[in-house]
Amino acid sequence: MKKKESKVSLIARFMHGALPWFIVTILASAAVTLCETLMPQIVSITVDSVIGAKPFTLPDWVIGLIGMENLERLRGRLLLMAIAVIVVAAGNFLFRYLQRVSSAKGSERYVKNMRDALFSHIQKLPFSWHSANRTGDIIQRCTSDVEQVRNFVTGQLIEVFSVVFHIVISLLFMYSMNVKIALAATAFMPVVFFYSMYFHQRIAHRFTEADEAEGVMSTVAQENLTGVRVVRAFGREKYEKDKFEEKNTEFSRLWVKLGYLLSAFWAISDAVSALQIMTVIVMGVSSAVNGGITAGQFIAFVSYNSMLAWRVRYLGRMVSEMSKAGVSLDRLNYILASEEEKDRPETRTTDLSGDIVFDHVSFGYVDGIETIHDVSFQIPGGSTFAVLGGTGSGKSTLMHLLNRLYEVNPGQGRITIGGVDIADLKMADLRENIGMVLQEPFLFSRSIHDNIAIARKDATLDDVREAAQDACLDESVSEFSMGYDTMVGERGVTLSGGQKQRAAIARMLIKKTPIMVFDDSLSAVDTETDAKIREALSAHMSGATVILIAHRVTTLMSADQILVMDDGRVAELGTHEELMAKNGIYRHVYDIQMAGAKEAMDE
Repeated sequence: MKKKESKVSLIARFMHGALPWFIVTILASAAVTLCETLMPQIVSITVDSVIGAKPFTLPDWVIGLIGMENLERLRGRLLLMAIAVIVVAAGNFLFRYLQRVSSAKGSERYVKNMRDALFSHIQKLPFSWHSANRTGDIIQRCTSDVEQVRNFVTGQLIEVFSVVFHIVISLLFMYSMNVKIALAATAFMPVVFFYSMYFHQRIAHRFTEADEAEGVMSTVAQENLTGVRVVRAFGREKYEKDKFEEKNTEFSRLWVKLGYLLSAFWAISDAVSALQIMTVIVMGVSSAVNGGITAGQFIAFVSYNSMLAWRVRYLGRMVSEMSKAGVSLDRLNYILASEEEKDRPETRTTDLSGDIVFDHVSFGYVDGIETIHDVSFQIPGGSTFAVLGGTGSGKSTLMHLLNRLYEVNPGQGRITIGGVDIADLKMADLRENIGMVLQEPFLFSRSIHDNIAIARKDATLDDVREAAQDACLDESVSEFSMGYDTMVGERGVTLSGGQKQRAAIARMLIKKTPIMVFDDSLSAVDTETDAKIREALSAHMSGATVILIAHRVTTLMSADQILVMDDGRVAELGTHEELMAKNGIYRHVYDIQMAGAKEAMDE
């Protein structure tokens, strides 16, 4: 895993295209703040100098901006002050509208950049990474965590500029009216800020626990929905419901535990804010009675103090929300810091129709535990090669290594095609020329036509039908009312096991690759269909190197060579006749299957 980015760097990474809108949002926010802070001044002037006869008590910079002569003309003119209120309110409305629109556009652009980057990066991560990470947790990181970061960046982080504007301008007006009362109001600000920082440190790990619990819960739900047929078939509804409720209860417990801390945070924060407001009101009333400030200034002071108390609380809330965003950023950083699949700096090209050689290859999915041990064999180009072995013998692992879904570690052998180490080939070129039908075929929630044609961009309907005929699927499809436009349910649930396998075979055949791998992909079809598919392969795919992995001996016996794997090692290698003569594992399996087939026919 590469070095993780800092949180600031990660936030800035997705700003392209969104930054101009956020700048407009900040400027509009400053204009809204100015309008809101002008309103108490208008009220103060109206009470003291328009209705009353007291001199205009405004900050020098405001008097210089407006002009004292212009201010004196306002005396007794309530209509002008009402118009001023309307103008300021209208400005507030327009600038707030601009703020919301620009914030929404910047927000959506920002989150789009983030989602695109995550999805693109996930597509480039190695198969081993996907095997090690739960699907539900990945989805949760790309949805809930992305939304959490979006809310922080486009809500709290952008809004902090408005908060700072409010605090600065409110304090300027307050200090210009009465320094003593302003100092009393300011004294509460560090208390709220550092108190919020303290809680930020306390609740950060609680957010991590809750977020991870949500990922576990999402995984349970995703697995249940994916395996719904298995759940129904084995009557496991209650077990699945209880398992989900257990994870949901744990998730709820962690959020309730977190809620206690947040409740304490907001309760104490409210108490401090109330104490601040009470202090300012008491001091303000006392000063107004003693002539220290005017009635209009007192009204303005109370308004500014309310603004100040709310904004400082919001600043504390932003610090609190930073905990959630920090956890989400760490979880997203885990994905983005994961190493992508990379080709070597110097890659080569080769004719992939050449001989495939496994040269003393060893490999293990878990460090220290080898799945295959010192395996060596050669597959002549254009031949049909078969692999037989029990469950866990390493058959599928060989093909995963051939396709570089997993990499052979340095010093543990090598795999060559046409004399070139596959580690020196571009992965895209290698996989483009190796067609694979995996042990568990996956079909997308699309039509049968789209599922087959997905392997070739320029495939026509005739191409799809030809591939389906070779895979013995065309006859089944013709019985569907919508033919090749028949929609396949999620993961192919609307098709039988054999139909799914044949659709996956057709998808591979349409590519016409020089290397074709059938990883136990004929297990769900009957013996007659199995023979028809192999016959079609022989007739239409001459010249291609075909690798058959199966448990059924009749599927393998006509191959040019047969490899027998046992406990991750090469046990036997030869033709059907040679292996039968050895009287080893292959002969033993053959005798058992033939005896079983004879008994089935006799019945």
